[in-house]
Amino acid sequence: MATAAAPALVYRAASVRYGERAALQGVDLTVGPGEFVAVAGPNGSGKTTLLSAALGFVPLAAGTVALFGAEVGRMPYRERARRVAWVPQTEPVRENVRLLDYVLHGRYPYLRFLETEAPGDYALALDTLAAVGLADRAGDGLLTLSGGERQRAILARAFAQTTPLILLDEPTAHLDIAHQLDVLARVRELSRQRSVAVVAAIHDLNLAARFADRIVVLSRGRRVADGAPADVLQTELLERVWGITAERHRDARSGLPYLVPHRLSRRDAPPGPGREFGPVHVVGGGGAAAPLLRALVDDGYRVTAGVLPLLDSDTEAAEALGVPAAVEAPFAPIGEEARQRHRELLAAAVAIVLAPFPVGPSNLANLEEVLPFVGRSPTFCVEAPVGAGPRDYTGGRATALLGSIVSAGARSVASVEELRAALHALAASSSGGPRPAAGGAPAS
Repeated sequence: MATAAAPALVYRAASVRYGERAALQGVDLTVGPGEFVAVAGPNGSGKTTLLSAALGFVPLAAGTVALFGAEVGRMPYRERARRVAWVPQTEPVRENVRLLDYVLHGRYPYLRFLETEAPGDYALALDTLAAVGLADRAGDGLLTLSGGERQRAILARAFAQTTPLILLDEPTAHLDIAHQLDVLARVRELSRQRSVAVVAAIHDLNLAARFADRIVVLSRGRRVADGAPADVLQTELLERVWGITAERHRDARSGLPYLVPHRLSRRDAPPGPGREFGPVHVVGGGGAAAPLLRALVDDGYRVTAGVLPLLDSDTEAAEALGVPAAVEAPFAPIGEEARQRHRELLAAAVAIVLAPFPVGPSNLANLEEVLPFVGRSPTFCVEAPVGAGPRDYTGGRATALLGSIVSAGARSVASVEELRAALHALAASSSGGPRPAAGGAPAS
């Protein structure tokens, strides 16, 4: 018999095999009452299998899984259904059953043979529909619901089951961002208000960090990380498990970490004239840096960028190209954290490139940070195209800073092609002699 103090869910050296393939390998995991645990990992890492093992849907090759102190494999189905509810990723709908009746299916574990639902069951079903924002659709057919509404209906059925544990398999997979936030917020509220334990497979690490108490990461069927979001959301883990690079930031409002991912450089691409020379640091914004980033990555240079605002087209280009970048919130002054990251990238650069980006009070710090590094690394200022609009919105301060940068030794280049030629010469000279200064003469 389970005790009140028993953990909601316990895996002990749990292993599952599908033929010759190991889907879970010796997983140990404990979930406490009322705890919200997010399970993350690449496709095929074992997330769905982990949840299926807790439901008794798949047999264990080794180990045990227990619900509130009772081993799943020895538990009658009806008793299991009173302890754990299941929200699948998708559920085929074949009949246009009334939504209220669909939610009432969650009360079946509590009904005796041939017994019908009591008024209390109907009241509970209506309450759960209200909890997911579907009270006004109670009389509608299930087939009339949108995909997002149908997912909330499945959630309502699980809520109506009134179990102390809910398992969800990627509940946000087919939802837009608004409904993703809505569904997870409702699950989080249920967990806190009723002390319901929640285990949810979630692809998006940033969403997991926002709502979960813990994040468990699986890779090839093994548990490779388990801890608080602030501890698990690390760039090293993302590269090791998912094979992509990322930058880690902290949301100023919530204090929670979030990752800005990039894809890794194309290892199979033919080497360009850069031959992995770098890093070449590109300073831009407002779309001015994107053509430079594409050209330099295509030429084989290792490239960094910053400070770029989130949601900016230059930031999107950097993410798509796998270019590490210092980033800041859009329309906000560049903060000290972003400035420090920018300084680190500037210090590591073997060359600096200034794109012809518009400069206002919020991003003037980009030029301020570049100036001290002009004498240390060859610096190139790409001129704005003929007919381009104004780029100084600081009352002349940006123009003065650009003049100081040129006076300190930066070289003006008229086009992307001229920049590529200059960097090609720089890369060639670095492999066979002293590195030239920005003007092209060898450094003394």
